[in-house]
Amino acid sequence: MKFRYFPRSEEANGWAAILPERLPSAPLQGVVQGDWVVVGAGYAGLAFAHALAEHQPQAHIVLLEAGVVGDNAAGRNSGFAIDLPHNIGSGTAELAKASHYRQLLKGGLAQLAHWVSRYRIDCDWQQSGKYHCAVKAGSAGLLKQYARELDLLDEGYEYLEGAALSARLGTGFYHSAIYTPNTVLLNPAALVRGLADKLPGNVTLYERSPALRVDNTGGVRITTPHGEVVAGKAMFAINGGAGQLTPFAGKLASLATHATLTEPLTPEQRARLGDIAPWGLTPVNAIVGATFRYTRDHRILIRQHVAHAPTLHSDVGAREAIVRRHRQLFLSRFPALQDLPFAHSWSGLISVSRNGAPLWGQFGADLYAALGCNGAGISKQTMAGKALADLVCGVESPWGEQMRALGTANYLPPRPLLDLGVQGYLWKERLLGAGEY
Repeated sequence: MKFRYFPRSEEANGWAAILPERLPSAPLQGVVQGDWVVVGAGYAGLAFAHALAEHQPQAHIVLLEAGVVGDNAAGRNSGFAIDLPHNIGSGTAELAKASHYRQLLKGGLAQLAHWVSRYRIDCDWQQSGKYHCAVKAGSAGLLKQYARELDLLDEGYEYLEGAALSARLGTGFYHSAIYTPNTVLLNPAALVRGLADKLPGNVTLYERSPALRVDNTGGVRITTPHGEVVAGKAMFAINGGAGQLTPFAGKLASLATHATLTEPLTPEQRARLGDIAPWGLTPVNAIVGATFRYTRDHRILIRQHVAHAPTLHSDVGAREAIVRRHRQLFLSRFPALQDLPFAHSWSGLISVSRNGAPLWGQFGADLYAALGCNGAGISKQTMAGKALADLVCGVESPWGEQMRALGTANYLPPRPLLDLGVQGYLWKERLLGAGEY
């Protein structure tokens, strides 16, 4: 099995760019033997490696990262470690699945909190909560439906609108919001760097070592540009990229999202914004709307624009137009900050399945995977990796049952039908979400 496409990002990741310089681990050279090889040093891969190493301290675990930890997809998201789904279906079956999803998110958040505290990872971890926002009055009904479903799950929240909401956010742009208090906001690049730099001693990390070929005929042999890993078993945690391998083909689509981070506000600019605490908000329509954050170091993050990325990279030619769009979105919310410059703009990848379910568990005699973040990667994928380590080690835990309850990703049509289907879906969402920019 060969890989044809690899994540490629020409632009610097803003979250990593504002951190102190870090020396990556050396690329893989020559032939390395291991009991396990883990492909992908994102949340699932790192969580699996940490948990597996603790369960099996005698095992040698090889962890491969195609690029540099913190500059991968895991380090390029918006930095929301959520404890609740953004939206919940109202049917009985959907609510039941939401309950499993919620348990996994809460478990992943607790696991991350444990590691952040244990290893003293400086990732700007802060339990600031999350505002789920509607721009126009006509979308407030979606929020009220969400509130009713939170009531059924016995979750606490606040419904805010008008002056009460603008006082929290420093902008009167939004009509209303549901605030839930337990989401953690953080620097995602700093978090994955910290988890990678604190791996147990029986885990060896090789960065800039993309897997080129996988042979699983009796054990596993993975070829990289300058070496090979020979191991008894393999775990894949590379989300959309894994769709190039036969066991996962036709199950996941890759989407590119785009973000911009401003320079820090000056004290005078902060006075214009008002005396507000750091916050994060998500839109009622994730495809059309914009995610925003006001960080503890007084920067503003904008994430908006979703595009199909079947070859695992975004359209370079569209980047300037996207940045201009981010400027328009920013000024519509913060017109008094027109003199605040942008510092970094970048793209990142998420993987989605047709039915919102993951690819998780065993997929052959020696192959395992935790794939399909479906846009909620930090806490969910952390628990997906931890639960898989428990499973392969025969450790009793409730998390495997919760993961299985989410179902499994069903088939997507092949390209070019897939391209047409994704474009049609994005077009429909943009039509339905008109006015939520």
